[in-house]
Amino acid sequence: MNPPRVIVSGASIAGLSAAHWLRRTGWEVTVLERAPGFRDGGQNVDVRGVAREVLDRMGLVDVVKALNTTETAAVLVDGRGTVTAELPSDGPDGATAELEILRGDFARALLDHLPAGVEIVHGDTITDTVEGGDSVTVTTASGRVLRADLLVIAEGVRSATRDRLFDKLVDRRALGITMVFGTIPRTPGDDDHWRWYSTVGGRQVHLRPDNHGTTRAILSYPLDEDLASLDRDQALARVRARYADAGWESARVLDGFDASEDVYVDHLTQIRMPVWHRARVCVVGDAAWCVTPIGGGGASLALTGGYVLAASLSAHASLEDALAAYESWMRPLVDAVQKLPPGVVRAAYPRTRLGLALRTLAVRCLTSPLLAPLTSRLTRVAATDRPLPPLA
Repeated sequence: MNPPRVIVSGASIAGLSAAHWLRRTGWEVTVLERAPGFRDGGQNVDVRGVAREVLDRMGLVDVVKALNTTETAAVLVDGRGTVTAELPSDGPDGATAELEILRGDFARALLDHLPAGVEIVHGDTITDTVEGGDSVTVTTASGRVLRADLLVIAEGVRSATRDRLFDKLVDRRALGITMVFGTIPRTPGDDDHWRWYSTVGGRQVHLRPDNHGTTRAILSYPLDEDLASLDRDQALARVRARYADAGWESARVLDGFDASEDVYVDHLTQIRMPVWHRARVCVVGDAAWCVTPIGGGGASLALTGGYVLAASLSAHASLEDALAAYESWMRPLVDAVQKLPPGVVRAAYPRTRLGLALRTLAVRCLTSPLLAPLTSRLTRVAATDRPLPPLA
């Protein structure tokens, strides 16, 4: 009897996790990635909660530790760079996690340690899908026609394949926040802290150390317009105008973005779906449940989702039962992160000087010795008392 075959669309964390575990449980795996080659770069992600156990089962804990970003703590600073508060970073799930790694480094580690036999195809993407009774057939942009027992969509928040196949089941919830990410040159004043600056208008500047001799920067502010639809120069021009008088390191970041090769503009949008599968197709990672950086834990959920999918498929003879079990196990983890506390976005982006002062006071109270243990729980995501489903 031939082994089952799966097509995984998307070669970032969710897709590579699914490919890893499906191959280990006996599937023939083909991964399609639209990028012409491996996509390096990106900002900090981390491995938290139950995802640490998944990583341990992969045998990659020491690999990820060796690729640590070098960040040791997270602090809030004022316009002079003076620290006004330090966020809790004790334990594995602090503001700076024990397993803190750049997205590109994490994806590369997963790629480099895939089980033998996984086929990776770069520079191709799905253009058409036909579902039959016992198979799903995809046609790609290059003209490939691939038949499989299962299609796993792991294309990220703006997944075109998901939108074609699930259409009205995809609920996009924009949070009204624009984030611009990029890599800029490191300067002598940069240290091993994540430095977080806020000013009027809800504008934030973030600087974070990396393990490549550069600095990862983020500009983040409330904006209803989606700049991701503009080209790079247009988007950066809008951001520059918005940050003209922002102060601190904003001018340095803007100049650095002009020369950076990996600037990425995102309009934060949650993805919510009532179901993550139909027939022989399922969705995993940000394509299924994007939680955004506001919720946090996206990489941990992506890594865990790939494992739980494979474990569920290994334990159930019926594909429908397996995919239902995958959803049943993952849904509580995802729901816990997606349910943002009321007013959390507005509280994180105060517009006025009074709002900034009140936020600073609140942070000082929450990070005081008395309340710090309670505050540290806010960064615990992908945590559960349930055991991972076993691989049959």
